[in-house]
Amino acid sequence: MNFFFIIFAFIILFSVNRLTTSLCIQKEIPEENQQRVFRTINILVTILLISSYVEVLFS
Repeated sequence: MNFFFIIFAFIILFSVNRLTTSLCIQKEIPEENQQRVFRTINILVTILLISSYVEVLFS
């Protein structure tokens, strides 16, 4: 179960990063702001994945 969740988490992070790249290109976000956008989105998605893992673990 843990192995599948880790694989799932990497797939989710990869797809979210691809979508973030598309967003930055489409909205023409400057290079200096793109790093902040990526960091914020990655932190929020990581928090979401950790909280869902804890919920699955204890249910």
